[in-house]
Parts: sequence; C-alpha cells; structure tokens
Amino acid sequence: MNRFHWHLTEDQGWRIEIRGHPELTRVGAWREGANGPYGGFYSQDEIRGVVEHAARLGITVVPEIEMPGHALAALAAYPELSCTGGPFEVETRWGIFDDVYCAGNDAVFEFLESVLSEVLELFPGPAIHVGGDECPKTRWRKCEKCQARMVREGLRDEDALQSWFLEKIGRFLHGKGRRMIGWDEILEGGLPSGAMVQSWRGIDGAVAAVRAGHDAIVSPTSHAYFDYGLDRIDLARVYDFDPIPPGITEAQARHILGGECNMWTERAPQDSLDSKLFPRLCAMAERLWSPAATQDLGKFRDRLLIHGQRLASMGVEMGPESES
Repeated sequence: MNRFHWHLTEDQGWRIEIRGHPELTRVGAWREGANGPYGGFYSQDEIRGVVEHAARLGITVVPEIEMPGHALAALAAYPELSCTGGPFEVETRWGIFDDVYCAGNDAVFEFLESVLSEVLELFPGPAIHVGGDECPKTRWRKCEKCQARMVREGLRDEDALQSWFLEKIGRFLHGKGRRMIGWDEILEGGLPSGAMVQSWRGIDGAVAAVRAGHDAIVSPTSHAYFDYGLDRIDLARVYDFDPIPPGITEAQARHILGGECNMWTERAPQDSLDSKLFPRLCAMAERLWSPAATQDLGKFRDRLLIHGQRLASMGVEMGPESES
C-alpha cells in the first residue's frame, strides 16, 4: 500500500492543529462523554513526523478535510460559518447532520482556504481529499445567503450549489499545484473540473467518473470496508475484488488509479485493528497490484502461510480468514 488516506475532520472531532484557527482544536477536538470531555488532536509537529516516516516507507499521505458536510466540529468552534449561527456542540453520535458550512457566506471560503493553506504546508503529496459526502441540503434550502448565491451564480438547485462550492475549492487547490479528491457524492450536481472520485457506494461512481474522463479510486463497501465484520467481508470476498469495473473501455480503465482498505476506527477499537486488517489487507494488496489473470485464491493462501510468519515476526496479530 503506497497511500495513507488520513481522515482528519468530522462531526465528532477536528483532529489537526491549525495555528490560524486555534478554536478548531480548543473546542472542536473534544466532545462530552460519560466521564467528561474526551478527544484530542495531532499537533503539526506530530503530523510532520507521520508524513516523514511514511515517506521513508514509500508512502504518500493524503489528508481529508471534510466539506461542505460532516463539519459540526468546525461549526462548534466557529458557528458563524453555518447557515443558522448555532450554537453547536461537537457530535457524540454517528450519522448525518443538517448543519453544514454555509455556501452563501464568503467567510466560509476565506476560512477553508486559510485552513487548506496550512494543510498544504504539512502534506507535500499531489492530492487533497475534501470529502463532499453525505451533505444534506436542508439548511441551504432555507438560507437566504445560499439561495441568493444560487440566483447570482445561475444554479438550478442545491446539488448544483454543492458542485459550485467544490469547484471553487478545487480551483484554489489547483492554483497551489494540487488535485482534489472527493467521495462519489461529488458527482451529484455536476463533477467539479479536474476532481478525482473515490467510489464507495458501489462502483457506479467510478464508472461515471472515468466515462467523463476523470480519475477514480474504487473502494466499495462491498469489498473494501475492513471495519466490517467477517460475516460481511471475509478473506475470499476481498480476494474476489476487481478494481476495474465491468463495461468500461481500455482507455477508461487507465483512469482507475487503484483502491483502498477503509478502516473507520470508531467501529474498530485499537486492540482489534491487526485482526481486522490482516490477512484481508494482504488479499487486497495482491488484487490491486496484480493482473486479473493471475488471480488464484488457493495459491494466494499458500503464499499467505509464509507471509503470515513474516507478519508475526513483526508483531502483527493476524485474525481469521472467515467466521467459520
């Protein structure tokens, strides 16, 4: 695996130090628990250490800074960036929430460009992930600023407003020599120019992206979400994964950059990570790096016997291949 996609912001916590906006970590990095506040964040020095360590291993770190949705931790710190003005609290539940960045407020883009400027200094890789997923339009439909923005920009609906929002962010990143990645929801309302699409709700997003001439990353919940239990995704199912969707041309297939092993750790406590990742990660690595014609589960299992010994010597506690 030569990419580490590091999801650093969410409704439930802002995890990266931004020196120009200290409230993001003073307020947004903490949430109320049964025994009081808990949370935390990575300092910029810690992040540099991770990036440097990854580089020594040949790994590029791709940060994700969520927008326009999944932003409650940021809005708890800076409620004026919302449509309603708050107040807000950092979320303690998992889900999709109506309060998002206000697309009609110019201050939102000044804030995000300021945040991203610091992010770009920390992560020298060519791409920045901006999320773009699961953004309700509830507040935008009732927000005078958002509706006025739609009129000024000639946007047909709120989906087009999200596309406009991300297009603006994409232009900023492009001006800094970087590319934008978004989850497959960024296709809704029109795909921002130059954006890469990460397809997670199946493979349809990847197909739509490559047919439009855009690059895509294929990591569907059906095969790539390793926080899921073995009852849903066992070793054999991972090994059956083909990152090249059927029905696309050879030229379009060149736009498939690869896949990903998604590990959402709120559903995978630290002491379970090894057993969830391995041996499934080994199967995914082989499927992403090897031609489809070489696929052979039996021979893979033979190789895994030796590779498992290598992993054990490194202190990796592999889990089972399946529930049975």
